[in-house]
Amino acid sequence: MLVNLDLHIHSRYSMAVSGDMELGQIAKGAAHKGVKIVGTGDCLHPLWLESIKKLPEDDGLRRQGDTLFLLSVEVEDSRRVHHLILLPDTGKAEELAEGFSPHSGNLHQDGRPRLHMSGAQIADLVFEAGGLIGPAHAFTPWTGMYAYHRSLSECYQEKADRIRFIELGLSADSDYADRIAELSDKTFLSNSDAHSPRTNKLAREFNQMEVEGCSYQEIALAICREKGRGPTLNAGFFPGEGKYNRTACTRCFHHFSAKEMNDLMGRCSHCQGLIKLGVADRIDLLADYEGPQHPSHRPPYLHLIPLAEIIALALGYKSPMTVGVQRLYAAMTEDKTEIEVLLNEHLGELEAAKVEPKVIRAIEAFRNGGVEVLPGGGGKYGEIRLLASKKAGGEREPQRSLFDF
Repeated sequence: MLVNLDLHIHSRYSMAVSGDMELGQIAKGAAHKGVKIVGTGDCLHPLWLESIKKLPEDDGLRRQGDTLFLLSVEVEDSRRVHHLILLPDTGKAEELAEGFSPHSGNLHQDGRPRLHMSGAQIADLVFEAGGLIGPAHAFTPWTGMYAYHRSLSECYQEKADRIRFIELGLSADSDYADRIAELSDKTFLSNSDAHSPRTNKLAREFNQMEVEGCSYQEIALAICREKGRGPTLNAGFFPGEGKYNRTACTRCFHHFSAKEMNDLMGRCSHCQGLIKLGVADRIDLLADYEGPQHPSHRPPYLHLIPLAEIIALALGYKSPMTVGVQRLYAAMTEDKTEIEVLLNEHLGELEAAKVEPKVIRAIEAFRNGGVEVLPGGGGKYGEIRLLASKKAGGEREPQRSLFDF
C-alpha cells in the first residue's frame, strides 16, 4: 500500500510556532491534504508528550481520527546543527529525554531543544533508544549539517554509516543532493517543517512510501529500504522557492554570487547587511558531480505548489489565507483531498463543478510545467509565476500524477 507522510512538524511548544498546532488541528489538516502519517514533532517536551500519550496507540503510532502520528523531534547540537529523530513509542521518547536531560538547559521549555552534545553523541543515544536520526534540512545555511560540516562522517563520526536518511529541506531537491557522492545510499525525506496547520504550510512537502501496513516498524523499513518497502516519491517546493536557495543579503535580500560574497568579505555592498551563502552555491562547493547522479533506488521528486497558493496566484490575491481563496479551496476539496484535486482530477470535472476558469487554467499550467521561479535568498522566500500555456509544437512535458509512481 502507498501512504503519504510528513515526518517533520512542530507543536505549539516550540518557539515561533502557531498556538493552533494542536493534535486535533494537525490531524484535521493532514486528512484534508491527503497525508496519512504525520510526525508529532517536539515529542521530548513533557506537556506535548502527555498530549500524545492520551491518543490511542496503534502499532507504535498514535491515532487521531483518520490521521496517525509517529513520534518525532528536532534537536540542535552544540554546533547549531539540527537533527531529525524518529522514535518507536512514547516509552523510548521518555528514555531519550532522560538521556538528554543532563546536556540541555531548555529540554522542558522548548519543543526544539538545544543539546550540549555533538552529532555523534546524540546519534549514540538515539540508536540506544531504537530510533532513527538524520540531518534536518541538511543544506540550510544557518542550522543545516552541510553548513558546518563537509560530510556525514565529519558530523556523526563513527556513527555515520548508521545514518539512513537526510532531510532535503525547502531549498533543495533530489537533483541538488544527488550531486554529492556520499548521499547515494541515503534515503531522502521531504517534510514540511510546518509551524502552522494552514493549508499552505502543513505537508507543503511530503513523502510517499510503499509499506505493508501503518506502523513505526513499517515506516522504519521503508526509510531503510528493506524487505520491499521504500519511498516511491518525494514531493515539495521547487528549490528556488526556498528562502535560502541563493546567496543573498539577510537585510535587503540582494543576491550575490559566491565569489562576490567572498570579495565583499560577507558584507552587502548596498546596505552592509550580512550576506549568507545560499544552498545552490554551497552544493556547488560540496558537489562530486557536475549534475545529479541518481541511484537506482531514488524515487522521482515532484515539484508541488499548494493548491491555496495556486488559487491566490490565479485570482490575484496577496495571501492564500484570504476569505475568497479559502472559500474556493474548501469547495474544491469538499469530496477529495488536496493532493487528488491538484494532480488527479480531470479539468473537465473542475469545469463541470463551475470552478473559476482562471484557477483551472492555472492548474493546467502547473501540470504542464508552466511555472517560473524567482529564487529566494537571505531569508526571503522565492516567488512562483504561472506561465502561459505552450501551443502545439512547443508543449512542455506535464508533471506526472502521484499515482503514476
